[in-house]
Amino acid sequence: MTILCPIDFSEPSRGALRYAAVAASYAGESLTLLTVNDPLLEQAAAMANGPGSLDADALRELRKFFNDTFSGRPPSVPVDFSVATGKPDAEILRAAVERKARLIVMSSRGATGIRKLFLGSVTERVLRATTVPVLVTPPADAGPAAVDDIRKTVRRILVPVDITFPGMAQTVEGARQIGVILGAPILLVHVIEPVRAMVPGHAFAANVDSERRDHAEQILQDLVDTLPDDPRIEPLVMFGEPAEEVAKIAADRQAGLIVMGLHASAMPGARMGSVTYRVLSIAHELVLALPPQNP
Repeated sequence: MTILCPIDFSEPSRGALRYAAVAASYAGESLTLLTVNDPLLEQAAAMANGPGSLDADALRELRKFFNDTFSGRPPSVPVDFSVATGKPDAEILRAAVERKARLIVMSSRGATGIRKLFLGSVTERVLRATTVPVLVTPPADAGPAAVDDIRKTVRRILVPVDITFPGMAQTVEGARQIGVILGAPILLVHVIEPVRAMVPGHAFAANVDSERRDHAEQILQDLVDTLPDDPRIEPLVMFGEPAEEVAKIAADRQAGLIVMGLHASAMPGARMGSVTYRVLSIAHELVLALPPQNP
């Protein structure tokens, strides 16, 4: 088992690496750093400097990036440095399966300009197909030095849920386990989207929103009642556009971590919904995306 951290040598991926190292140290897992070369660049390098030259350069740069990130004092976990060639998202997903990764840690944004490699849009593609949990780190987050640094940042865990999603309880339980580790309470949120169209003069129009809220609150409370008291779990039902409300609540309630479930699909693997994508686009917190477990 390992914690997999894709690297593009940017500052955002340096922050992700620090999170990955802390997670590996806490869980007693190894740490795998992966960088992915472009096939065309590899061909050009092979013609200019011989076969394997780009891989050797990338491996050397990967080791240097790791040592520089930890100022020459690396975490006391087994570390593997890996270089692949191909489509970045495919290689990340392949490595996660082959190495039996427990977690993928990557930034929501990567390098820009000439050093741009793969993070950003690739993060989205990984989330659309992953069967492994993915921790997405904000680009401006320099990352922690220890678990206690995460505890100071994550004062509350926000769990947006769709009450129609069969994996809702699984997502909440995953967040609850993290809450126990970090000593952080859970804010369980369901956002009700406004009714876009209503038949004029409908006799029950005035009661629809109230009934929807009551229904959602009852479902959330029933779920909370089945869970242990530690950590504290607070249910909350809101009206609005889901992603915007989630981002606003996370900021207002100082939730340093958002835990979201990836919906299952008829196609193999998990699929990222539009709400998850929007949250990743506008929120400034850590986001842990949990794929559905196989029955």
